[in-house]
Amino acid sequence: MNGPTYPSTNDVVLIGGGHTHALVLRKWGMNPLPGARLTVINPGPTAPYSGMLPGHVAGHYGRDELDIDLVQLARFAGARVILGAADGIDLENQTVDVPGRPPIGYDLCSIDVGITSAMPALPGFTDYAVPAKPLGGFARAWQNYLDGTGPGHVAVIGAGIAGTELALAMAYALRRRGRDAQVTLIDQSAALSDTRARAANKLRSQLTGQGIELLEYSPVERVERGGVILAGGRKVKADFITGAAGARPHDWIAATGLDLTEGFITVNAQLQSGDRAVFAVGDCAHLDQAPRPKAGVYAVRQAPVLYDNLRAALTGKPMRAYTPQKEYLKLISLGQKHAVAERFGLAPSGRLMWRWKDHIDRKFMRQFRGLPAMTTDALPPMHTMELAEIMGDKPMCAGCGAKVGRGTLQSVLQNNPATRQDGITVLPGDDAALIQTGGVRQVMTSDHLRAFTNDPVLMTRIAAIHALGDIWAMGASPQAATATLILPRQSDRLQARMLNEIMDTAHDVMSQAGAAIVGGHTSLGDDLTVGFTLTGICNGDPVTLSGGQPGDVLILTKPVGSGVLLAGEMQMKAKGAWMTGCYAHMTRSQADASAVLAGAHAMTDVTGFGLAGHLLNICEASGAAAEIDIDAVPFVEGALKLAEAGIRSTLYPQNRALAPNLPDMADCDLLFDPQTAGGLLAAVPADRADAILAELTDLKYPARAIGKLRAGPPRITLKGA
Repeated sequence: MNGPTYPSTNDVVLIGGGHTHALVLRKWGMNPLPGARLTVINPGPTAPYSGMLPGHVAGHYGRDELDIDLVQLARFAGARVILGAADGIDLENQTVDVPGRPPIGYDLCSIDVGITSAMPALPGFTDYAVPAKPLGGFARAWQNYLDGTGPGHVAVIGAGIAGTELALAMAYALRRRGRDAQVTLIDQSAALSDTRARAANKLRSQLTGQGIELLEYSPVERVERGGVILAGGRKVKADFITGAAGARPHDWIAATGLDLTEGFITVNAQLQSGDRAVFAVGDCAHLDQAPRPKAGVYAVRQAPVLYDNLRAALTGKPMRAYTPQKEYLKLISLGQKHAVAERFGLAPSGRLMWRWKDHIDRKFMRQFRGLPAMTTDALPPMHTMELAEIMGDKPMCAGCGAKVGRGTLQSVLQNNPATRQDGITVLPGDDAALIQTGGVRQVMTSDHLRAFTNDPVLMTRIAAIHALGDIWAMGASPQAATATLILPRQSDRLQARMLNEIMDTAHDVMSQAGAAIVGGHTSLGDDLTVGFTLTGICNGDPVTLSGGQPGDVLILTKPVGSGVLLAGEMQMKAKGAWMTGCYAHMTRSQADASAVLAGAHAMTDVTGFGLAGHLLNICEASGAAAEIDIDAVPFVEGALKLAEAGIRSTLYPQNRALAPNLPDMADCDLLFDPQTAGGLLAAVPADRADAILAELTDLKYPARAIGKLRAGPPRITLKGA
């Protein structure tokens, strides 16, 4: 995970965050292969462990206990994580398609996307039922239903092991809440055909004991509001309907051109498909040499083989074969904390079996908890006295957390001679310059960011929105841009892939903003850095820092806290879901917000100096004081929790020194958190504030009125202080 950085020469792309890939990521983080650039593609920031789903439904596990945090795991492995659902592979060009982004190139690819449900094909199912997969949507729907009142009428379609476990868990959970549970388990053929007689008999006995009606050989005709209609016309009353039957391959796999068996990717003993650059594992794969049923135990045991074979393919070493076991242990939960164990035809049951299952499940999940964080490089035995203080005990932040502090920057700029040239208007404190050319008023700015994510597409989108903020903050329309890029050292093939991803994304963001990319410059370095120089057109007077007036209401268009989240992610303390939300705020365009705020007296974008630092810029330029209502300031999800745990960006101390009068508490400290691609902060007339907020809210901005400007010397105070 740490150590020397080597140039990348090959791309390894993992499609899907299934159990096999999760374990490969963990092993990779413990022993990475120099020269290999690893990517994982998954629809969301977490991968659920389905083995604990019945226990969660019954109330034995919290929702978070089921999730493998792929964002944290990718950070540990040094991999980039792409949040999106792959929907195609181009075998000839060796690229993976993910909607909304440029094709992702690979030299080796592995597919671990599991299976999907055939339930939505059942008439009415999509409208009136909830499939058991994906787990996230099902878990939310079940919790909402469980929190209700009155009798619980539940129908589960599919009476295999999975459906039986769900039915028993639901009946137990409803009765535990004091609700009468009327659960029906339905199958078009014989129930529990996926287990042996002794275990099946015990499960049937449990169903009877829990008052669960089992309907075998009962095909479902359709699902409608309030129930399930069987082929014979009978209606099974149900106000919560789910399905755990009809597992099938994902549709997009059929169009890949790979060799398939009943829709599943055919692989050899080395887990390779017919295209030797493409591996497949888990439920989406069919083992040609030794077919086995779909079960998580095989996915887990494939992980070390896949890990070794990916490395072997990249190093020219011989591959190893995967030999699946013929028998495996099934541990089937019974709703309450009891379970049935089935192997070799035996079927012991009871509380001890549950404790065994619980131990195995928790042990599996513990592998992905408490992963070590990045550390700073060790200092040499001999060094200058100040080196340890400057290095600190944590890695330097990226994004705006890596910028020079406001105090240092101002001290240097104050010593520079004032600009005196026709056509250039000096705007003290503003990030953009105002230029008059042939009767046209332009604003010009430049900004760049050191990458904090391994995904160049996400990083470019954020850097572009960040740079455009200076144009939008002055009420101008973006016009033209040049790109300045520092690419990490890598092979020519990988350079071309990265550059294509960056430029495709940059063109997309800039064109949506109304600007054209007209040129740029690239060089090589240790880290990816993305920057833009921009011009914009002012059709009216630019909105500057200096127009604020006492009584103006301060409106903020985005929450703050991105610096703390980025620092927390480097320390493996930020949840992947928090980072996903944070990135969504960073990539949100401020074009519409800028248009709504065009009549503001003063405006700035909130970036490296934090909310307090940029507000202080308005106060100093406008000759006013500011009062902030700390309870009204919006925070990015997770930021306050991390701040309370003492997480801070490396730029925080310099920002905090700007207003030593403010109290030392977590929410107040977030006012000094450096923001990357932050929101607009505007001082608007009080009589227009409500209308402006309403318009921003209609445009889905999380805008808030956070305070007011007051008469007095430039300073910031808190409301009520």
